[in-house]
Amino acid sequence: MTEHTVVARAPKGTHDVLWPDSSRWETLLALFADLAGRAGYGLAHTPMFEDVQVFRRGIGEGSDVVGKEMYEFEDRGGTVRALRPEGTAPMVRAFVQHRPTLPWKAWYATPAFRYEAPQAGRYRQHHQLGVEALGPADPDLDTEVVWLADAVFRTVGLTRFTLKLNSMGDATCRPGYVDLLRDFLRSRREGLCPEHQGRFEANPLRVLDCKRPACCEATAGAPRLVDHLCEPCRVHFARVRAGLETLGVPFVLDHRLVRGFDYYSRTTFEFASEALDAAQNGIGGGGRYDGLVEMLGGPPTPGIGFGIGIERLLLAADAEGVFAVDPPGLDAYVVDVAGGALARDLTTELRRAGLRADRAFDNRSLKSQMKSADRSGARLAVLVTPDGAAEGTVLIRPLRGEGAQRSVPVAGVVESVRALLRDGGAGAPRPPAGTDDAGHHGRDHA
Repeated sequence: MTEHTVVARAPKGTHDVLWPDSSRWETLLALFADLAGRAGYGLAHTPMFEDVQVFRRGIGEGSDVVGKEMYEFEDRGGTVRALRPEGTAPMVRAFVQHRPTLPWKAWYATPAFRYEAPQAGRYRQHHQLGVEALGPADPDLDTEVVWLADAVFRTVGLTRFTLKLNSMGDATCRPGYVDLLRDFLRSRREGLCPEHQGRFEANPLRVLDCKRPACCEATAGAPRLVDHLCEPCRVHFARVRAGLETLGVPFVLDHRLVRGFDYYSRTTFEFASEALDAAQNGIGGGGRYDGLVEMLGGPPTPGIGFGIGIERLLLAADAEGVFAVDPPGLDAYVVDVAGGALARDLTTELRRAGLRADRAFDNRSLKSQMKSADRSGARLAVLVTPDGAAEGTVLIRPLRGEGAQRSVPVAGVVESVRALLRDGGAGAPRPPAGTDDAGHHGRDHA
């Protein structure tokens, strides 16, 4: 490498997730899939990019996500596309296009893209887990969705988090409240942050979502939306709260919680980690969006869902010292100093039998291969020597704990490996060398 060589690096605001850290992601995805599956949700995939109107209509032209953060580009056909900034609008677009049978309950795991200043656990390309449930307007579905998000955090092992809950009303009661809030803000315009002094008239609700001290202080005595709900919205919200209390899901009412997207109505919720800095402690949230299907050209169809940031969730887990996942160790590592052909065949045979097996390449020395076997975390080494190959035998040597090396016929390798693993003669598995006891390996809080 010369002094003029440019070292390729990931773009600003992105990050790599490599093995063995990625085993933690695999475990989280499996955990989420299991919880969602038990609640009747099936996996759905949507494209990474959509027609830009999916987000302009769904999220709202005036939102920061659409106006400042969304990655837009014109494709070779001249159509303006956008990389997915969040998971809900694409899932609803898919529903509108394919019209699956109602109720439709789906979960997803997806990257999301926002051109914003990178934060702790929030990258320009970050990753989300989420669910969407379309069809029922029943408040008990709201309770189910919130409970499911809460169950994800608790199954991961988090305990220091708060569920904040609010209702945004609907098209009947919210307009009157918005007018009331707008009048309130006019009398306090000078106290708002510079951005909202000129923008609150268009959407006063976004001032409540502003975290700047000036706006927080100016809106401290603002009218509360929950006090101005119509009777159907009031009954709906009361049922949701009662359901969460019955299911043992603790929550606090947060009258400033309005979320940032135009599609939300009625129930809104957000989970905040108390183990993270208050300015960057959101680990997930969502709400009901009963008008979004219509915005995207479909028939009136109620819906509700949530999104969880994977990186932020794992950051919260690190802060609480939970969800440390050991990378899976190998069952056997094949060491061959007899030409390599038998190593190739035995490794494949072990894998076909459902065992985790690997081997060395490039005709390395016995000493070098044994070091690799130890670093791999394998419980057993299967040694192929010239004499053994001639006799049709191999040596099986335990690499963990106690146990004597033994010679076995080549034809009996799978059976012998299984017996040693089953009887404990191979010792307990451990993470690959170079990781700590919790399975961490240079983790960057991915």
